[in-house]
Amino acid sequence: MPFRDRSDAGKKLAQALSRRQGDDPVVLALPRGGVPVAAEVAAALRAPLDLVLVRKIGAPIYPELAMGAVVDGGAPVIVRNDNIIAELGIDETEFQRACDRELAEITRRRRLYLGDRAPIDVKDRLAIVVDDGIATGATTKAALRAIRMRKPKRLLLAVPVAPTDSLRELGKEADEVICLEDYEYFGAVGAYYGDFRQISDEEVIDTLARFRPEPKADHSAEP
Repeated sequence: MPFRDRSDAGKKLAQALSRRQGDDPVVLALPRGGVPVAAEVAAALRAPLDLVLVRKIGAPIYPELAMGAVVDGGAPVIVRNDNIIAELGIDETEFQRACDRELAEITRRRRLYLGDRAPIDVKDRLAIVVDDGIATGATTKAALRAIRMRKPKRLLLAVPVAPTDSLRELGKEADEVICLEDYEYFGAVGAYYGDFRQISDEEVIDTLARFRPEPKADHSAEP
């Protein structure tokens, strides 16, 4: 089994990314499972940590089956899985209704996790998108497209484990992909971890608090 837990995976991923410290990186985690992995990377690179809030758009009858994914932002990015939509006979009204539900959940999570904290600007910086693993790649693809729209200097996807075919597809979205373990026959992400327990909202909030930007000193009263 490649990884004891997400912290172990994050430390190993940080080693693979160690030379990026001088590239002005921003680490962007997919919550909730990607947060403890990304925290290890951000700590090792001495980089700020932020979130990419992305939600799978589940099919009405089979919620685990992704019709697509949506990412928050001024103009939400939606990635459609047209094959699934057509196969299930989902019309546009039904698809949009599912999108709206997930966008409402994204809004709730942003308030819960970040409060009034503004997103970290990635323009002209190295943006490193981190998750604990990849299955179909739909949510990761949406996240990468959303970050690309924010004009980073370079966009890098970093994950501990993923299916080989998903990595090939995601390589079209990122400038670079770093994955520690990839497999042709994959299964579930949790199979590659000794401890793959669910990460709580409280853990996400506590982790982000450790990386809260320091307030700038006010020197206006100095002589």
